Amino acid sequence: MIVPVSGVLGLVGPCAINCATLAADELNARGGVLGRPVELVLVDGGRPARVVAAEVSDLVATGTVEAVAGTHASDVRVEVVAAIAGRVPFVYAPPYEGGGHAPGVYFLGETPGRQLAPGIDRLAGARRARRWYLLGNDYVWPRLVGAAARRRLRALGATVAGEAYVGYGQAAGWLDRVAESRPDAILLTLIGSDLMAFNRAYAAAGLGAARLCGALEEHGLLGIGGDGTGELYTSMGYFRDLRTDASLDFAERYAARFGADAPMLNAHGHGCYEAVAMLAALSARAGTLAVPALDAVADGTTITSARGELTLLDRQVRQRVHLGRADGLGFFLEKPFH
Repeated sequence: MIVPVSGVLGLVGPCAINCATLAADELNARGGVLGRPVELVLVDGGRPARVVAAEVSDLVATGTVEAVAGTHASDVRVEVVAAIAGRVPFVYAPPYEGGGHAPGVYFLGETPGRQLAPGIDRLAGARRARRWYLLGNDYVWPRLVGAAARRRLRALGATVAGEAYVGYGQAAGWLDRVAESRPDAILLTLIGSDLMAFNRAYAAAGLGAARLCGALEEHGLLGIGGDGTGELYTSMGYFRDLRTDASLDFAERYAARFGADAPMLNAHGHGCYEAVAMLAALSARAGTLAVPALDAVADGTTITSARGELTLLDRQVRQRVHLGRADGLGFFLEKPFH
């Protein structure tokens, strides 16, 4: 289980570990996976990518782990995929940049077109946001999301007034440069504490452009201190405030297992529940955890999570996304996009 418990994404860890634990508990109550109990081995995904990949590779080589799952940055994923080289299956939970297909690798998160295009279309269309600034951290996901956004904005007749990809800990220092470009909207592909720091600084400066985030979830909004501008948006496949039977049932099970004061549910954490459940569903369908057999039966493998039913097709899932607008310490969810 690769989950950040340190670094810029460290706030993801507590809920993600809980959600993975809940999935393992529920599987073990039904007899485990392939007749054996599930045991989670935690790897801190908040460290440098090569350090994480080396640890995972050693765990695979020694037979300590037979499958890998997690939610963490894409640069970590790229190194882990190369290091395990198809020896064991790997389910990657969060939104990602697309591509990256390799034997035994399965994706549960949204690609840029599915995740952020609806928000870009909404702001560039109904809101008439013509000038955009693209600001992200300097690694593969923000850069490829930015490339997709440029194409989308160009097709909509909008202009990219500025674009920057910055090292961890530097985001808030770009506030003046962003403001100088006079954007109508900002696409933020910052993550974790950098996303919080920039949004706190932006609100304190009293600036008024709409902000569309690719990684903002409930913990991040709480870390910002909430938002009352009506101009902070995020797009995710899951929010804890989804009022569906599947979402409410999941929230009840989570609270029953971890208590009313447990780390609040969010998309990044919930994805770890899905990742463990998908590994179990794949192995049940193939009768093994061997990668060639899993790849052969992957299409059509289905699980049920707080998002509803998720089915693999081409080793990805295609689920609706929700555009959330920050409203205090929560999100107001607009009509979902399919």
